[in-house]
Amino acid sequence: MINGNYYEDNEDLQLHLNEITDWEEIVQAYENDFADAKAYKEKGDEKLAMAPGTVQEAVDYYRTILESSGEIAGTVIAQASQAMDHEGLKYNDGKVTFPKPMVEAYESVKEAGLMPYATNRRFGGMGIPLTVQTLLMELTSRGDASFAIAAGCVNLAETIEKFGTKEMIEKWVPAMSRGEVVGAMALTEPNYGSDLPNVQTRAEQDENGNWKINGTKRFITHACGFDKYPSVILTLARTGKPESGARGLSFFLVEGKDVYVAKIEHKMGLHCSPTCEVVYEDTPAQLIGEPGQGLVKYAMEMMNTARLSIAGQSMGIAEAAYREAKKYANEREQFGKLIKEIPAVRKMLDKMEREVIGMRALLQEAARTIDNYLWRKERLVHEGMSDRDVRKDETVKTWEKLANFFTPLTKYYISEGCNTLAFDALQIHGGSGYTEEYDVARIYRDARITNIYEGTTQLQVVAAIGGIVSGMTPNGNLRSYIDQEMARFKPSQELLDVQRSFEEVVSMYKEVKGDLRDELAFEVVQSAARFIMGLLVERSNSRVNADAAAHRAKLVHAFNLESKALLQANIIRIQSAAAARSPEKEPAAV
Repeated sequence: MINGNYYEDNEDLQLHLNEITDWEEIVQAYENDFADAKAYKEKGDEKLAMAPGTVQEAVDYYRTILESSGEIAGTVIAQASQAMDHEGLKYNDGKVTFPKPMVEAYESVKEAGLMPYATNRRFGGMGIPLTVQTLLMELTSRGDASFAIAAGCVNLAETIEKFGTKEMIEKWVPAMSRGEVVGAMALTEPNYGSDLPNVQTRAEQDENGNWKINGTKRFITHACGFDKYPSVILTLARTGKPESGARGLSFFLVEGKDVYVAKIEHKMGLHCSPTCEVVYEDTPAQLIGEPGQGLVKYAMEMMNTARLSIAGQSMGIAEAAYREAKKYANEREQFGKLIKEIPAVRKMLDKMEREVIGMRALLQEAARTIDNYLWRKERLVHEGMSDRDVRKDETVKTWEKLANFFTPLTKYYISEGCNTLAFDALQIHGGSGYTEEYDVARIYRDARITNIYEGTTQLQVVAAIGGIVSGMTPNGNLRSYIDQEMARFKPSQELLDVQRSFEEVVSMYKEVKGDLRDELAFEVVQSAARFIMGLLVERSNSRVNADAAAHRAKLVHAFNLESKALLQANIIRIQSAAAARSPEKEPAAV
């Protein structure tokens, strides 16, 4: 892997921090009028010492975090990645052993204080919005995707912080923020993956009112903990009748020492990320929140941020694929010249670059939508407003609808793009890429899971299509967003052409009936992603310096031309499918 600072070598990522992102909007939403900074001045709580008092202080703080993370990602994590991958995990009688290089890298990140990005400063967290968290996840994942999962698992403390009792919070959140306890999420069962409303693992109270869980969970990442650090497992279990569906499920905190890890999966990629089969036998458990709200409230509450986390991981893998392909093309000679000079290879690299820039723009916009609703919602709840009244707040409603659309759209497109870029990177490496001597082999294997876990691409399409159909009505939320953002810059003719094609795709889809709507949803969601990515990159070009804008304009021009062709193809597909399903005309009467 390339050795260096992964923040400092990434111009586009730096542009997002320094020029593209509207930090005034994000920081004001997150910092709540800089309440932590004011509290520090008044009370001198050292946990709040790093809290920014202005927007510029916040941006400077984010830059410091990203510079430090980029350094460790590129000089420590990335340099250990191949050894970690080749050694892998070892399992013996319920215990998982991690490669020594991975343990050493974990300790480096832990000591640098770069793990607890999702928890509150009051509990030892870094206190940064999702817009920064996604960049941090990208940097770490570029170094190694398995490691990024291990380092990120401590951030499940956020769920305990939000929904746990005071005792739970005080016991677990600070320890997890220090990286001394690892979080795991136990939802999936051997027979129930995406079909979560039907999980059968059962929780019952004994005669003393204590909860006990029985059942088996599968694909539970880091249920085994990490090296010497134990786990806490947030477990979805049935407290209602077997037929009670989603409303019969509750959420529990279980200590990893009280379950048995029956095995770990042997996967094609992510060789150092343990996905465990976990057996619960009268396992002690503590109820989190209210009974019956485990899936419909608590698990779903985490869905947007979990999907965004995978999108960030996918972004990092995609960036690694592009960088390794570019490096190889600049070094490898064929036919008396570097292969980067071969038109076919140059064409692939150019496409990879514009896809990376477009994907990052989409990722940051999805994070923006969540930041703009989540932190206002949290503030209103903290001020004592009921959940019902919070959901009536117009600002919360507007941004939540956008977040519920952008998140699955982003997870779908970036995870699929990650796989495409990994494929192309291996192709540029030729036969060498098919060997384990080059990092691209691991990148290729690691990429493949991204469009499967935390909801497959097919599920993301289902989740996004409703937001497009309802959002593109005359007074719809998505249409208002598009109009507002298009007014911020002068769109190119190519982007306007793509917009017209997108409008036509949506209009045609609304006329489709029956199960054909499910079959054609992908074409609509793909069209939405391409148009919005073009919009976002053109919008960003209006904010960056002249040199960067000139280069990016060439990229977005080519991107929009590809989108025009792709959307026209989608129009033809929808037309053809609708025509094939239409009833034949009755013969005319004689």
